[in-house]
Amino acid sequence: CPPANQERFANGKLVTVQFHPSAQVVMTAGHDRSVSLFQVDGIRNPKIQSIYLESFPIYKARFSVDGEQVIATGTHHSMFFVYDMVAGTVIPIPKVRGVEEKFLRNFELSPDGSFMLLIGTSGYLHLLSMKTKELISTMKVNGRCTASAFTPDSSKIYSYSKEGEVFIWDVRSRKCLHTFEDEGSLEGKCIAVSKNNQYVACGSSSGVVNLYTTDACLKENRPKPVKAIMNLVTSATCVTFNPTTEILAVASRDTDEAVKLV
Repeated sequence: CPPANQERFANGKLVTVQFHPSAQVVMTAGHDRSVSLFQVDGIRNPKIQSIYLESFPIYKARFSVDGEQVIATGTHHSMFFVYDMVAGTVIPIPKVRGVEEKFLRNFELSPDGSFMLLIGTSGYLHLLSMKTKELISTMKVNGRCTASAFTPDSSKIYSYSKEGEVFIWDVRSRKCLHTFEDEGSLEGKCIAVSKNNQYVACGSSSGVVNLYTTDACLKENRPKPVKAIMNLVTSATCVTFNPTTEILAVASRDTDEAVKLV
C-alpha cells in the first residue's frame, strides 16, 4: 500500500489519522496546524483538501459520527474548531460557557452522535451537546482523569484516573455508578470498551494492558483481568478494539514500531 497521505506529507508530527465513517476518505492532522483529507483509492490517494488553522498546532482531531464535521483541539488553547464539511466552513468555538479550563485537549465523541466529552484538568469531565456545543453537565473524578471511553450504546462513560482508578458514569443522570481499581496500575494512560460491550481494556504507564469483562467492572471493586498483556515495555498510550471484538491493538508512542495486535 502506498502512503495514505503521499500527496501531502505533514511538516510536523501527525497526531491523528482517521478513516471517515462512511466515505472512502482518510483524515490526517498534526502539529503543522493543518487538517488534510485524502480520497483513498490505494493507488494515488489524491488529496481532497487541506485546512490550515493559524497558530493552532493540533492535539486531536475527529470526524463526527455522521461524518459531516471535523472537531479539532489544540495543544495550548482553551478553544476548539469545528470544520463543517458540508458547508466548507471553519467555525471557531472560542469559549464554552461554564467550562473553566486553561487548555482543552483531549475529548471523546459518543457513538450515537449526541455528546462530546471534554476531559479537563483536575479530574473534571465536561459533557457537551454535540448539536449546540453547549455544556450539559460537569462530572469529577478523584485525582486527574487521563482517558475516557463511551460504551457502544452511549449510555455510560468509563473514566480512567492517573491513580489507576476507573469511574463508571451514567450519561443520562451523570451519576457515578461504580468505581474499580485497575490491577497493578501505577498510572492510568488509556482505556477502550469493545464494540459488543463485552470487554474493557486499560493501559498503564508500565506498558501492561489489562483486559476485563464489563460484568466484572460493573460489580467488583477489584476485578481480576481476564488477561494481562505484557508485550509493551514502554507506556501503553493507545488501546483500541477492532469492530468485531476479535482483535485488540495496543501501542506505545514512546518507541518506534511499538504496536501489538492481540
